[in-house]
Amino acid sequence: MSMRLKLLRKKLGITLETLAEKTGLTKSYLSKVERGLSTPSIATALKLAKALNVQVEELFAEESASAEGYSLVRSGERQSLARDDEGPAYASLARQIGDRALLPFIVYPPADFGHSTFKEHQGEEFIFVHRGRVEVDFMSERLTLETGDALHFNAQKPHRLRSLGDEQAELLVVVHSQD
Repeated sequence: MSMRLKLLRKKLGITLETLAEKTGLTKSYLSKVERGLSTPSIATALKLAKALNVQVEELFAEESASAEGYSLVRSGERQSLARDDEGPAYASLARQIGDRALLPFIVYPPADFGHSTFKEHQGEEFIFVHRGRVEVDFMSERLTLETGDALHFNAQKPHRLRSLGDEQAELLVVVHSQD
């Protein structure tokens, strides 16, 4: 389970601290689980699966447990994943993320950059503004995106987001990762 847990957590961009908050477990305990120094109970595995929005089998299986070949998440079944400090809130749009190279999310960026840190990760990122306006900060350049705009970029470029105006921005973000 150790490598699988770390893979799923990293694919979702969730820190150990955030996972600890979502599960009620300590950061040090989760670190031990990821390093294979501790084996979680069934109850703990269920908490982890719920926090990561995956089936518990996905934490243990090397292969996908899904024979369907697709992932369906109805609008009422979306699970909120994380809000790091005052950063963006996320909702997952797919299950079995460990076996997928494309990771789709709904993202609700905060209104300011106050506590938002620059993110960078392997792969590519695609952003579609479903509602509102958003500013994308690439450190050396800032772009304003309106409803209906789309942006595709190398995700290793440091970036952060904020919602502009009175309406909370809602984004479709798809991350491509081979990790």
